[in-house]
Amino acid sequence: MKFNDTPQITGKTLAVLPYYMNDDTLGSRVMEKDREYHTHLSPKNVVDLGCKAHGSDLRGRLSGAQYVTGFSRKTPIAIDTYNKLYFFPTSSPNSNECVWICYNHILYIEKVKTKLTRVHFSNGQSLLVNISYLSLNNQIQKTAQFRNLLEQRINKLQKEIEHDLLELQS
Repeated sequence: MKFNDTPQITGKTLAVLPYYMNDDTLGSRVMEKDREYHTHLSPKNVVDLGCKAHGSDLRGRLSGAQYVTGFSRKTPIAIDTYNKLYFFPTSSPNSNECVWICYNHILYIEKVKTKLTRVHFSNGQSLLVNISYLSLNNQIQKTAQFRNLLEQRINKLQKEIEHDLLELQS
């Protein structure tokens, strides 16, 4: 088992899952398109580091997303707005059972049992998560809505900046 204590969330990251190294030590399993590794950091800490690498932290990303969407529970976040990298939690981010899934890589989801759903990723990998199909589908829809709202805001700001620059040049 490969351990990496400097994890990075990139465009290749599919999911960050809890991984118990022993009875009381929570680490993470990080799934990427072309590899998988473990870290001694919890999923929440891995996601927080990913946010910090892009100029904020998990708390700030959650607060911003809640402001934009009005969502107050299991809020999706944009870890990297420039590369449009969106993640959502399968439960409360404070829960040791929370899995963070990258919205960008989901191909489709499949109901396995009442509270067990398989996420199929665009690269052919899949992941079983302990969440109902309806709840997971709701998280995907919330993330799509957040992405659309945020990208509309960003595009509006870019157009305003371009307009102001054109006025300055005239």
